[in-house]
Amino acid sequence: MEWEAVIGLEIHTQLATKSKIFSGAPTAYGAEPNTQACAIDLGLPGVLPVVNAEAVRMAVMFGLAVDATIAPRSVFARKNYFYPDLPKGYQISQYELPVVAHGRLDITLADGSHKRIGITRAHLEEDAGKSLHEDFHGMTGVDLNRAGTPLLEIVSEPDLRSAQEAVAYMKKVHQIVVYLGICDGNLQEGSFRCDANVSVRRKGATAFGTRAEIKNINSFRFVERAIEHEIERQVELLEGGGQVVQETRLYDPDRDETRPMRSKEEANDYRYFPDPDLLPLELDAACVAAARAALPELPDARRARFVEAFGLSPQDAEALTASRPFADYFEALVAAVGGDAKLCANWMMGEFAAALNRAGLDVTASPLGPARLAGVLQRLRDGTLSGKLAKEVFDAVWAGEGDADAVIAARGLRQITDSGAIEAIVAEVIAAHPKQAEQYRAGQEKLFGFFVGQVMKASRGKANPQQVNDLLAARLKG
Repeated sequence: MEWEAVIGLEIHTQLATKSKIFSGAPTAYGAEPNTQACAIDLGLPGVLPVVNAEAVRMAVMFGLAVDATIAPRSVFARKNYFYPDLPKGYQISQYELPVVAHGRLDITLADGSHKRIGITRAHLEEDAGKSLHEDFHGMTGVDLNRAGTPLLEIVSEPDLRSAQEAVAYMKKVHQIVVYLGICDGNLQEGSFRCDANVSVRRKGATAFGTRAEIKNINSFRFVERAIEHEIERQVELLEGGGQVVQETRLYDPDRDETRPMRSKEEANDYRYFPDPDLLPLELDAACVAAARAALPELPDARRARFVEAFGLSPQDAEALTASRPFADYFEALVAAVGGDAKLCANWMMGEFAAALNRAGLDVTASPLGPARLAGVLQRLRDGTLSGKLAKEVFDAVWAGEGDADAVIAARGLRQITDSGAIEAIVAEVIAAHPKQAEQYRAGQEKLFGFFVGQVMKASRGKANPQQVNDLLAARLKG
């Protein structure tokens, strides 16, 4: 391919505060339209905004998590534009002096390699309302509940070179803000969404091409598809002798295409100026230190610790640390079992994850706490249960039939480990199938699995599998 894409993302992260960034109005999702916007959010005459300290704290936490510079002094500005869902006619944002700048984030690519993506800035601002088109025939409804909800806009450097890199970066930012507890990360509700700036240039060129901005994409899959389409559109346009126009475009997932929305505004179009109602935001060292002390162990550090402390593979560690609650559950499970991290990891990524998926539950809503799952794994470790019986016990414990020991007793599921009893079953099975035994001894070794299955069936799955294999091998030799 003769062309190279240049991509930068502007990720809009709704901060998980209980009230809005400049007022005490609530931020709960799903309320009746226009019931959560107060006079301050609407910018009515005589009102004065007051900065939400919790939103500031969350912004600082993100900045520390991406090794950015925290500005001791930042300024709120008015970004002037007119749109039906922006009742004030301007948005309070940060422009020249953002609270967070010059960060970085490492992403893992599909081939296992790593790439560092620069973060230009992360600034605080208020969200706009929401225009609703679907339910109004020939008209637009406006819901101002979201107006004033605190946003952290995270702006990357134009370091991304493919749609796949953009998705990897977006997922990494998503993981961090959810780990930090500063955003619920719900893409469907618009809590986490992005704008993508896309341009193309000839390979080897140093100057950037003309970019188009794709607005308000709220799905990882749609981000990838929108960027891929936009790259193809621009390349076809340039190769056909045309020129890319700097503009804002919308992605239509139904038609899998981007289409023009409006010409792209520049900073001077917004007539930024410092908000006269808000003093500069000043952060002292104690404020930053308190935010640093509140930082949890971040995903990369936790993943590395799981590899080193528990002896897990990087792939297992990656899966277990995908979400903070899942990683917390794993550590609690290992402690409850008393070790054997690999066994715990296998069950968490296997039976436990499958049960969560079947029930459509997050780990935080699991009916099975770490202690109850540990009860199953302890009986597997001490030989009370075989792997097959352990799965049966797990299903019963998940269904609420009691703890592992109660289920084992009620269903008579204790594994048979008495070698004499197993040997008697083996002898009966071989005697009942003389033809197959003769064929096995004649070289048809694949029949060994047949005998194992017959013994397990005769023991109703309770015989210790290793003992079954050993005793069968010895008996069939004769």
